[in-house]
Amino acid sequence: MDVHKNARLTPHCRALLVERILKGRIKAQAARELAVSVRTADKWLKRYRELGAAGLQDRVSRPHRSPRATPEVLKCAVLALRRQRLTLITIATQLGLSRSTVARIAKSAGLNRLNRLEPAPVYRRYERAEPGELLHLDVKKLGRIVKVGHRITGDWRHRDRTAGWEYLHVAIDDASRVAYAQLLPDESNAAAVAFLRAAVAYYAGLGVHIKGVYTDNGNCYRSRDFAAACASLGLSHHYTRPYTPRTNGKAERFIQSALREWAYARAYAHSVQRSAALPTWLHGYNWHRPHMSLAGQPPTSRLSLNRNNLLRLHT
Repeated sequence: MDVHKNARLTPHCRALLVERILKGRIKAQAARELAVSVRTADKWLKRYRELGAAGLQDRVSRPHRSPRATPEVLKCAVLALRRQRLTLITIATQLGLSRSTVARIAKSAGLNRLNRLEPAPVYRRYERAEPGELLHLDVKKLGRIVKVGHRITGDWRHRDRTAGWEYLHVAIDDASRVAYAQLLPDESNAAAVAFLRAAVAYYAGLGVHIKGVYTDNGNCYRSRDFAAACASLGLSHHYTRPYTPRTNGKAERFIQSALREWAYARAYAHSVQRSAALPTWLHGYNWHRPHMSLAGQPPTSRLSLNRNNLLRLHT
């Protein structure tokens, strides 16, 4: 129950007031002890005698009768016309209501804005059957750290605009969610190609053969160098729909986790410290961290690793 900060009596104090009066305490004295008027004491005593302990609870402030309230038939008519995409003015004119009344009814039903009349989009979730069938790639630009910045202190005066940038290149397997990441100085064609080769080698070390990659339409992924690297590695290359980042949602979601749990998880004095912490966090993400889409199991649980491989890789 929400109680006003200046309220003199809560239900507990009302019960205490009534109890003292019923036990023989003078009404004025009991009211003075709880810093209320005798009239207030009479009110709660009367309610207690009529309704018992339930009478000491707060009542709804809504009036018993509202003779000028809009009839339910008109409310249903307003909502029906609104769902036909009629404007509020048109509805008010047709039904003989004021525009403010129509707006209030539409708002209470969540139909005051036209975009709320659109059905909720249905996102088609997909997941490849075997690890290695599809590898999601993406890049996230991070500000280089030269001192503890405004993201930690909350003070924008600590922001350093001359520090520059570094780029987190990420890869995540569609089926297993096993991830790989590197911090590189740029997002050039050469950097994207180098990261692709490193990622393919990393997954090969886990016994996963990459067959295809999925990227957005960034310049580094549209380059001839990247296309040649995919061809030399025997990878098919698929692109996301333009201006639709959710189609590469697994990589986007992994980046969110990386930012929250690693990049901005603590105060780094320098980018070197943040870079050094990446392998440790990545190991925990792949081998130990429960993944909600995997029924609480870590990503490596979906790899076909025998006991010897586990002992060799989990170091």
